[in-house]
Amino acid sequence: MAVVASAPGKVLMTGGYLVLEKPNAGLVLSTNARFYAIVKPINEEVKLESWAWKWTDVKLTSPQLSRESMYKLSLNHLTLQSVSASDSRNPFVEHAIQYAIAAAHLATEKDKESLHKLLLQGLDITILGSNDFYSYRNQIESAGLPLIPESLGTLAPFASITFNDAESNGANSKPEVAKTGLGSSAAMTTAVVAALLHYLGVVDLSDPCKEGKFGCSDLDVIHMIAQTSHCLAQGKVGSGFDVSCAVYGSQRYVRFSPEVLSFAQVAVTGLPLNEVIGTILKGKWDNERTEFSLPPLMNLFLGEPGSGGSSTPSMVGAVKKWQMSDPEKARENWQKLSDANLELETKLNGLSKLAKDHWDVYLGVIKSCSVLTSEKWVLHATEPINEAIIKELLEAREAMLRIRILMRQMGEGASVPIEPESQTQLLDSTMSAEGVLLAGVPGAGGFDAIFAITLGDSDSKLTQAWSSHNVLALLVREDPHGVCLESGDPRTTGITSGVSSIHFE
Repeated sequence: MAVVASAPGKVLMTGGYLVLEKPNAGLVLSTNARFYAIVKPINEEVKLESWAWKWTDVKLTSPQLSRESMYKLSLNHLTLQSVSASDSRNPFVEHAIQYAIAAAHLATEKDKESLHKLLLQGLDITILGSNDFYSYRNQIESAGLPLIPESLGTLAPFASITFNDAESNGANSKPEVAKTGLGSSAAMTTAVVAALLHYLGVVDLSDPCKEGKFGCSDLDVIHMIAQTSHCLAQGKVGSGFDVSCAVYGSQRYVRFSPEVLSFAQVAVTGLPLNEVIGTILKGKWDNERTEFSLPPLMNLFLGEPGSGGSSTPSMVGAVKKWQMSDPEKARENWQKLSDANLELETKLNGLSKLAKDHWDVYLGVIKSCSVLTSEKWVLHATEPINEAIIKELLEAREAMLRIRILMRQMGEGASVPIEPESQTQLLDSTMSAEGVLLAGVPGAGGFDAIFAITLGDSDSKLTQAWSSHNVLALLVREDPHGVCLESGDPRTTGITSGVSSIHFE
């Protein structure tokens, strides 16, 4: 009876800040870091008292945090009530549960009895996140291990998660989980929504691209409900690129109009949830999604500098304040940044096309450039096709350098460290290494992980270079697939890095 679904984490390569406003696009890569949701019944049979009172039990377990929470779910109102002594709530999962069950009510309008029987057995939900979502740097350093990916490989899958010191977040703050910035809340929300919708018969994850019960694809249903749950849980309507990536995988993304969720924000405390979700599913979702992934033989790498994370909401707030205080300068910066983002996208798509049309030549050029620094790549421009490939590579680098300059200017204007000096030095050093195409700060920037795109088999030199700069190279790689149905519990099937049974783009 158990259903296991997973959804990937993300890296926003271009579009930081701009993706918050239409029609600006962001290039977002999905990764092999995945969140898993396991859904099964608590009881083999329906409890008679549950049938009489129309309530059921929901158990939520997070083994990595050593947490278990119990809830009562009202089948009449579809609301959750915590009955746990602990105050450690997970609003993302709570909203995902309520809205997925509301969608199930809507989908089974004429046959509520079978749905209620399934729900009255109780819901046992377990959530697991790949180690890549969390920082284990302190444990590695405490154990005296070198700052290399192989040290991360010694960790048990789904290892226990540690917390930052409460003191570092202020005396009255709860300790925060140390993360790597891969969008854990979006991946977790999406995995829970997908697993529940499949378990309750609303979607079929074995073929989610076909039209389902709501007149659109099952993937689109998962997307709308996950976006709604995620936005309501965080108390604001964000750009949604992280949820879209968790559902569909790597893509070029343009956000939906925030108004599509304004009804849910206003109505959430008044109307029945199935009416709210019905309006959401019929709403005008105008987000744009275009297929995108890295060109062949190019690899995504992430490095953790160990200088502490950054607060994305406060940085976004500072940038918005700057936009209002100096609109002309902000507009000019954003237009130039949008142009540079488009230029990088065009060059990467051009390289994908050259790889498709001239594979043998492309393979040779990438192999040659992977062992050279960028200023020596031009030595291999000996034939017209070679020259065209190297021209695209070098122009992609130039576009990334322009993006970085403009992001720094935005940070200076808004007085926030989008690319702090320590990151600038690290990125310059990274981009001057052999076989590195480009490097940058993903998403909103700050002191979180940095990313690099490398050519061919140049990864070992990069990880060594990073280690010498006190940067831990993570095990994360691009995996263009989105949400999927797994063959079983990843703790017993050995699935730890997004290698799954059924994938969909």
